Amino acid sequence: MTARPIRIANFSGYLGDRLSGLTEALTGDPIDVAVGDYLAEITLAALAARSRSGHPGYVDYFLDQIRPHLSLIARTGVKVVTNAGGFDPAALATALRLEADAAGVVLSVAYVEGDNITDELDALQQQGHRFEHLDTGSDLRSWDADILTANAYVGGWGIAAALREGADLVVCGRVTDASLVTGPAAWWHGWEATQWGELAGAVVAGHIIECGPQAVGGNFSGFTEVPGTLRPGFPIAEIAADGSSAITKHAGHDGYVTTDTVTAQLLYEIQGPRYLNPDVTVHLEGVSVQQSEPDRVLVAGAAGSPPPPTTKVAVFGRIGYQVVHSVFVTAPQVDEKVRHLESQLRADLPSDVDLDVTRLGTAAVDPRTQWDATVCVRVMATATAREALLDFNLGRQLRSLYLQSVPGFFHDGASTLVSEPRPRIDYWPALLSAPMVPHAVVLPDGRREAIATSAVTTVPSQLPEQNPPAVPDSGPTRVVELGALVHARSGDKGGNSNVGLWVKDRAHWPWLQGTLTVDELRSLMPEAKDLDIVRHEFAHLGAIHFVLRGLLGTGGSSNLRVDQVGKAVGEYLRAKYVVVPEALFDHTGPSL
Repeated sequence: MTARPIRIANFSGYLGDRLSGLTEALTGDPIDVAVGDYLAEITLAALAARSRSGHPGYVDYFLDQIRPHLSLIARTGVKVVTNAGGFDPAALATALRLEADAAGVVLSVAYVEGDNITDELDALQQQGHRFEHLDTGSDLRSWDADILTANAYVGGWGIAAALREGADLVVCGRVTDASLVTGPAAWWHGWEATQWGELAGAVVAGHIIECGPQAVGGNFSGFTEVPGTLRPGFPIAEIAADGSSAITKHAGHDGYVTTDTVTAQLLYEIQGPRYLNPDVTVHLEGVSVQQSEPDRVLVAGAAGSPPPPTTKVAVFGRIGYQVVHSVFVTAPQVDEKVRHLESQLRADLPSDVDLDVTRLGTAAVDPRTQWDATVCVRVMATATAREALLDFNLGRQLRSLYLQSVPGFFHDGASTLVSEPRPRIDYWPALLSAPMVPHAVVLPDGRREAIATSAVTTVPSQLPEQNPPAVPDSGPTRVVELGALVHARSGDKGGNSNVGLWVKDRAHWPWLQGTLTVDELRSLMPEAKDLDIVRHEFAHLGAIHFVLRGLLGTGGSSNLRVDQVGKAVGEYLRAKYVVVPEALFDHTGPSL
């Protein structure tokens, strides 16, 4: 379409991201497309529960964001692409047309559909599709859950078709996060479906900016080392015709774009060097990041091959209900007090209610203030039936212990110990043959265009795990926090936690490579000692990536961890102490 790179600005990385994100994208530096991502796996679960209660199946928060800017969008010609359609993109498209009419502006709206296969699930199973769980191999029919939704992940070609036909606003459901970027890039540059290298580069760019401010310093482990972290802005990807990109941000907005903030996103929520997408399989092992100027990082080297013959399906089902409260105990004898409190709660626990009591933190030795002596205790009650939790009434149980539990036991007096159960939604990841997904786009004039799946596919294969034996330290050593030498970023994919760690100083890579083995990770993180752990190296980034299978149970929406989606695992590891050669501190070479 044109030789210059397309400028795509992110304005949302999740449902709940800064309300002003779209304002910032539209009033900042010139852009061609603004993209908003809302559908994390845990968000899909919440939308699924809401849709059963009569609420819209789409993200109405997006309407609040776009409503004030419809005239500006019409005037500037900036395209807006979002997956805020959730489970009902057609309804959101209708709502947007009504909003545009009310604002007196003319905007063409298209929507992508076909990802929602909930109504076809039974028929597909009868045809022999077992929807085997990606981690356990179990047949979906064995799942004891009230299935709410089933959505297949689709690619970016429906978005490209909508833009080609003149859509100003494109609403999607469960497209992959990166598809919000690959679709516009393919439209802009006129790519063919078999231009694997170009598509792979666009997927990498989309993956980097999909979580909004995380590419601009948000959640960055080096946040104290750079300015502008109070209100980091949103990223921009400038994608060239060959698929290479420059990651930057709006001038004058807070935050920073460095090789480290980009590396953090590159390693975030992947499963290894092969990154699967419905449009292309991305080979990450050759991707390079280079600082070309302040707040501008060049990303190149992504290779691509045909996509897999299957696509991922996210099935969500209600497995019960839950009630959660946080209370506090005070030193001394915190261990004994938490055990006693749990015993008191279990004394009246019905057989149809399960209880999880998690202590958070440790009281300071010789505390200087009362709060230094205080430890939070998270109490969760779960049950298959809502009525069981109403009868047990966890809030009432906790209140009843005020005069008969341990000394120094209390709850936040400014909060309420409510006992209304919330649905507990579980996640079942599976695969489905890509041609079985009725991917289509409904164009602004109402025509429905089917989107063909790739005619060429490859069975995906991950590179072999890289877990060399540890290299013994030689010479003098010292004990330091791991975080003194490495950055980290962690996240989730279903029930698997993944964490990437990379050296701050490239000269330290041989040490990290020879030290941070699977066995060393198990010793640093006892919670993972019995888990299946996959390790890969990204030597060109000075990075090691781990997948901790099952750390998050069966998924972020249903596990009992306080850190449900593993966002803090990376920082937890950085807080661990490790033995390092003294010689490492004799070198202060350039950081990555």
